[in-house]
Amino acid sequence: MSGMGSGLSDRNSTIVSAFHSQLGEGGLIVLAIVAVVLLAANGLRAYGLRLAMRDGPRLAPAAVEAAEPVARRFLRISFGLLWVIDGLLQLQEAMPVGMVPQVIKPASAGAPAWVQDVVNFGAAIWAHHPVPAAASAVWIQLGIGLWLLAAARGLASRLGGAVSVAWGLVVWVFGEAFGGVFSPGQSWLFGIPGGVLLYCVAGLLLAAPERIFAGPRLGRYLLDAVGAFLLGMAVVQVWPSSGFWHKEVASMVTSMETTPQPTAIRDALTAFGSFDTAHPFAVNLFVVVALVAIAVALLSGRPAVARLGVAAAIVLFLAVWLLVQDLGVLGGVGTDPNSMVPTLLIIVAGYLALVRPGAEAPPLPGEAVTEESGRGFLARARRDLVTRPGLALRTLAACGAAGVVVLGTLPMAFASLNPKADPILSEAVDGTPDSTNFAARGFDLVDQYGRQVTLSSLRDKVVALTFLDPVCTSDCPVIAQEFRVADEALGRAAKRVEFIAVVANPLYRSIAVVQAFDRAEGLTKLRNWLYLTGSVSRLQKTWSNYGIQVEVESAGAMVAHSELAYVISRGRTRYVLDADPGPATQATQSSFSNVLETSIEHVLEDRG
Repeated sequence: MSGMGSGLSDRNSTIVSAFHSQLGEGGLIVLAIVAVVLLAANGLRAYGLRLAMRDGPRLAPAAVEAAEPVARRFLRISFGLLWVIDGLLQLQEAMPVGMVPQVIKPASAGAPAWVQDVVNFGAAIWAHHPVPAAASAVWIQLGIGLWLLAAARGLASRLGGAVSVAWGLVVWVFGEAFGGVFSPGQSWLFGIPGGVLLYCVAGLLLAAPERIFAGPRLGRYLLDAVGAFLLGMAVVQVWPSSGFWHKEVASMVTSMETTPQPTAIRDALTAFGSFDTAHPFAVNLFVVVALVAIAVALLSGRPAVARLGVAAAIVLFLAVWLLVQDLGVLGGVGTDPNSMVPTLLIIVAGYLALVRPGAEAPPLPGEAVTEESGRGFLARARRDLVTRPGLALRTLAACGAAGVVVLGTLPMAFASLNPKADPILSEAVDGTPDSTNFAARGFDLVDQYGRQVTLSSLRDKVVALTFLDPVCTSDCPVIAQEFRVADEALGRAAKRVEFIAVVANPLYRSIAVVQAFDRAEGLTKLRNWLYLTGSVSRLQKTWSNYGIQVEVESAGAMVAHSELAYVISRGRTRYVLDADPGPATQATQSSFSNVLETSIEHVLEDRG
């Protein structure tokens, strides 16, 4: 009935089923990638053994390779695990529908208009294609994590770092609204500059030549950068207009308490929220002093003092992660552990780079005894396969992980280029269109210009028929726009189609009212648009013939009526669609238009 849209739950069974199905299909491809990698690994191992037996004695021994710097290995493994965790969090059933309203939109709330415009661009892609977008995020993030874990050294490892930077920036801009740095009332406590920006920092370090980890310089730079950042965040906390001397932190904690989570964690949040409400000045003073103390320790450049700063940071950051950020993943649609954990990892990596710097890279292996070894890429690869088989196998595993990233990237790229919303949205609200083939009942009405129109007079056209209340201000204008968009999407084929609405209001049915509706909805320029009306008896007969229930409400001009659409060809009904716009978002409207257009195209193809 008009105005009674069903809405679209973030756990809509149709969306969830499609999401599971797409994940299942992707999972089969991932298994195929794993199988190929294992077969290739066995082949490489066997080939390496043959090479070792044939050329091993003649090859110069490989130079002893320095171990991967401790700080680099820590960054690579820890952020690889974080990417894997993030990918697993993307598996939540609510992710396809819930991502935009629960994560993306709130992140940009209150931000400048240009930030909201940028974020809305990405949000529209996700909202129009929720299933492929959500599935793509799973594979991209899992793939990046596995890539970092697999590739320890060399070009493959550096490429993994570069890919993590690229995807991290996409998430930071479109998913975190630039980490909230342009939004008012933000704080280090709440997550600025955005957790994923720290993923990008780690990725940059991993993508850089490994020689930057040689010596303590990188460690000093990292600790200095974090120290300066924490000083800046302390200034934000001190600033009177920020409100943190009052109850801003408590309000954040209170909102977190309402999300589903373990009782012990909720009790901890409640206790801290009560304490902060009673002593907001003291809490903010403690945070400011702690940030300044940690920053000074990190900026000191002295390992012993920096160690104290790292220890204090671990305690403070973990406390904030629990009591303010609610671990980042509990309740709602948590997609990552927020900013505290990745910031801590950067701090620890900086300290490790300071106290346990990497060694200078050793010289390349000497020339082989054989003439061919050392010449060209293939010759070097054969030599490495004999002298460093582990490197070849890990590189192969990294290639497999890169394949998983590609598996996620391609659907996301295609979705971003497709302006039409996925039909699954309309089907989630209204169900799958019924493909039928039965005789359509005729009608004898007049159009918006007073001309008589019958179904038989339109036999040479495909007819898209619906029923609209000309004084409706809720669903009917939405449905009219969906018909208009479908008409435009058909292009040249639209000349073979007639889009028709029949008045669904016994009180307001005059030609003047119908024309006013057309003007208001911008339908007057559509050459193949007809809005039919007639006497009450003829309208009632048409409603009855097409199963349209019309109920005059006790007050007001609008009526409640069934929302159906029919696609008719040569006097036979070929499709019956539920035209209920549901939540009436831009995505669902576009989705229904896409479904209607597709149904019409199928009928046009059958007509030849």
